[in-house]
Amino acid sequence: MPVSNNRLRRSRLSAALCLVFALSVVQNAQAARGAAAQESASTATDLDAVTVTGSLIPQTQLENFTPVTVVSAEDIQARGFTSVADVLQQSSFQTGGLQGGQTSASFTQGAEAAGMFGLDPGYTKYLIDGRPMANYPALYNGSDTFNNISGIPVDLVDRIEILPGGQSSLYGSDAIAGVVNVILKKHADGLSLNVRGGMFSEGGGDSLRVTASDGFGSADGRFNLVAGLQYETRDPIWGHQRALTREFNDAGYTAQTASRDYLITNGSARNTYVFADPSRCENVGGQFDGSEQLSSRAGLGQYCGSFLTPGYRTIRNGKDALQGYAHATSDVNDNVQLYGDLLASHEDVDYATGSSYTWWGTSAKYGYFYDPDRKSLLNLQRAFSPEDIGGLGFADIMNTDRNRSWQLTLGAQGRLGASAWDWDVGVTSTRYELTEHRFARFADAIDTYFVSHVLGPQLGVNRGYPVFRPNYAAFYSPMSPSDFASFTGYVDTRSETKDDTLRAQFTNASLFPLPGGEAGLAVVVEGGKQGWDYTPDARLLQDPVTLKSGVWGQTSVSGSGDRDRYAVTGELRLPLWNPLTVTLSGRYDAFDVGGQTIDKPTYSLGVEYRPVESILLRGKYGTAFRAPTLSDVFQGLSGFYGSNTDYYRCSLDGYVPGNTTDCAYDNTRYFGQQSGNPELRPIEAHVWNAGVVYAPASNFSLSVDYFRWDIRDEVDQLSADQLLLAEYFCRTGQANTASAGCDNALAWVTRGPNYEITRLYTPKVNVSQQKLGALTVSLNYVLDLSRWGSLAFAGNYTNNLEHTVTPLPGDEPVDLLRDPYAMWLYDAYAKTRADASLAWRLGRWTTTTYANRIGSTPNYLAYISDSWDYQTNGQHAGRWAPYTTWNLSFNYDATDFLRLSLLVNNVLDKMPDAQAANYPGTAATPYNSALYNPYGRSMYLEMRYRFGQ
Repeated sequence: MPVSNNRLRRSRLSAALCLVFALSVVQNAQAARGAAAQESASTATDLDAVTVTGSLIPQTQLENFTPVTVVSAEDIQARGFTSVADVLQQSSFQTGGLQGGQTSASFTQGAEAAGMFGLDPGYTKYLIDGRPMANYPALYNGSDTFNNISGIPVDLVDRIEILPGGQSSLYGSDAIAGVVNVILKKHADGLSLNVRGGMFSEGGGDSLRVTASDGFGSADGRFNLVAGLQYETRDPIWGHQRALTREFNDAGYTAQTASRDYLITNGSARNTYVFADPSRCENVGGQFDGSEQLSSRAGLGQYCGSFLTPGYRTIRNGKDALQGYAHATSDVNDNVQLYGDLLASHEDVDYATGSSYTWWGTSAKYGYFYDPDRKSLLNLQRAFSPEDIGGLGFADIMNTDRNRSWQLTLGAQGRLGASAWDWDVGVTSTRYELTEHRFARFADAIDTYFVSHVLGPQLGVNRGYPVFRPNYAAFYSPMSPSDFASFTGYVDTRSETKDDTLRAQFTNASLFPLPGGEAGLAVVVEGGKQGWDYTPDARLLQDPVTLKSGVWGQTSVSGSGDRDRYAVTGELRLPLWNPLTVTLSGRYDAFDVGGQTIDKPTYSLGVEYRPVESILLRGKYGTAFRAPTLSDVFQGLSGFYGSNTDYYRCSLDGYVPGNTTDCAYDNTRYFGQQSGNPELRPIEAHVWNAGVVYAPASNFSLSVDYFRWDIRDEVDQLSADQLLLAEYFCRTGQANTASAGCDNALAWVTRGPNYEITRLYTPKVNVSQQKLGALTVSLNYVLDLSRWGSLAFAGNYTNNLEHTVTPLPGDEPVDLLRDPYAMWLYDAYAKTRADASLAWRLGRWTTTTYANRIGSTPNYLAYISDSWDYQTNGQHAGRWAPYTTWNLSFNYDATDFLRLSLLVNNVLDKMPDAQAANYPGTAATPYNSALYNPYGRSMYLEMRYRFGQ
């Protein structure tokens, strides 16, 4: 099996244990001095009014018309979360699937994303201390802008506030599904050191995280600084380190099938296989750690292959990361305070895509070649093995995503004289720089190698195909690492996003008295500039004629652009009488892009009604939007070939859409181009929510809320079929029900003198619509057990009651809760999701149990058959059962300065291996990797030490 690249490293867990022991000795010397310092420390003053996510106006009621879920730093640690991404991906709001480290060769395998309610990650607004995060420069699924939440130092997080529902009237573009506000620590009582080491019981994924933070203040209290550093290193998990992913599915409804590592297909005989190895795979038997063997597929033929090739990829990324954070304030006088915040991240993420994406074949360059001896059109296909690579094999050719980001804010805040008006003026600058260091096979070099070693000189052309007489014995042979290195190497794609914003806010929490209390008003004015640049390695750029690049099997598209933006926001809070408060908010956003202005006003009306002290009835109605992203507008031009019904040309011969089977132009080949579209409109949404909070005592609260979205004008790539259908309607004078207007349709379809298609242009367009309704429940209860301590329970539940998508105008809505094929296609898998924790505090001990439950999801056979009734070989289409994992943590406060922790995540070692029976024997990933993972049980030791107060 593959050799991982950590064999020379010390165990992370051992390192953590050693450090814990050493600091346990040190703490005894610090204890007396720390106790004295604690006695003399000043007591912090609690604020009567605080600002929570979902409102700009400080208020004394934490529960209002916006249901906010708060995950504290203590919750993050006790529930076993290893990162901010872990918190959000396990949230009950995350019912959809995600791409990431398990998705080999995806566009953003090195990033970590999260979403809400099965909507795309880009529909959630991410904030750090109330300020928008920098966008990730690469595109999710190759088309959408999103935030990579990997680079936030989890040990320096104070709390995470999650606000579901449309929030654009306060936070602007992207806040359709909801808002996530990550609030970093603003106070530190002296130097603190945190060390955590971890490992997985199945192997791989060893990790070590070290965090140091400190706080400083001047003697007069007018200057304060909090600063921290977090370093983390983590080994990858390789496919071979898990039984479920080390080989092709051996528990499926068809027989286990080997990879096609040395394969010849016969295009003259319906792509059946030709086996031309005189040694019957013995020459290559040492490949893939000795697992290469003579293999076959029923009805196709024989080849050389291995059952173990899936194990040579990573299923969890490795990484090395360093984050730094600082927050400073300086009081100029009693009315003015200067402040500054800096968060910087440096992160290298490593992953391997494995042999399935490391191969060569003749089809890429020739389509087919003609073998005169066999009188057939053939294709060769050869995978590369770890022995071909040499050294540590695939561990030596890993891809690395180098992430560099920072967010800097400088500003001043204070009060206008003796008035009740507070002001805050600041400038925020964010940058995200990404270098994708990708392993590559260079097209000319690899083709030249196989021509000289296998194909031999070209012997002419036969029916448009090149003629070769290959040396098949050479084809079925290993190669030396020096040969492999002669046509491989790395390419670097560099990209960047930037956002500079000047923001001014004026707030009066006591504007004028009303029967229910003081009215409050907040006004925000902001403006700035956003930019995006994606510059692939020049060798990846597509040739406009051949549509190929200098890298074998890969192309990329450049794009670049910027825009000015400005916005005005207002929020008015009106306590009309003691039980009833109404909050109005409105915002106007405008973006200047390429000489034109895209603007969008949004609003909301929120109501809070307390008929009795223990009950809050709340609701909100408003609008939300998402502006066209810079990649939507400025993504570069790329070409492709395709085939489609030419509806207009068929109409000239008397055929109409829906009845073109006998038309000579029913399957017309065309050359197409696609790009961004500067004429896109914003995505719009009408949103509302209503709910109730029952809190009869300070130790108990229950909230139930219903959310509703109607999202329109979603962006998608215009299909060739829709474009040609629109052109047909427009040219024949009929009502155009397709997704392109007549002016565009006639301009985007170019025809020659005989009406033949010479070019199609299919840009991104506003076409689709979604409707979504969801119910959320939250319960919190604390029980005092007297001398036995206390129990604290917290639970959250989400149920998507309705979710439909209308892909194109005129289409019937697709049910994303009941249509199994569409649920997989749109990553909308789970109808329900829940999480709960129970913490027992007794003296210096705290024990926490955390459970996370994914509701039933459609299985693989339901997806591929688009049916709930399909059966094959004893397996049935249907749903996988609900899936629950359990975490367990023990925290012990050894002294007032030292906390020791043992955390066991997925304590029952739950894995989705039961899903494998529903996949065929050809599956390399026999489980739904967008929602489940096979990592298994992990264990962590953690030490937190405070060096005195």
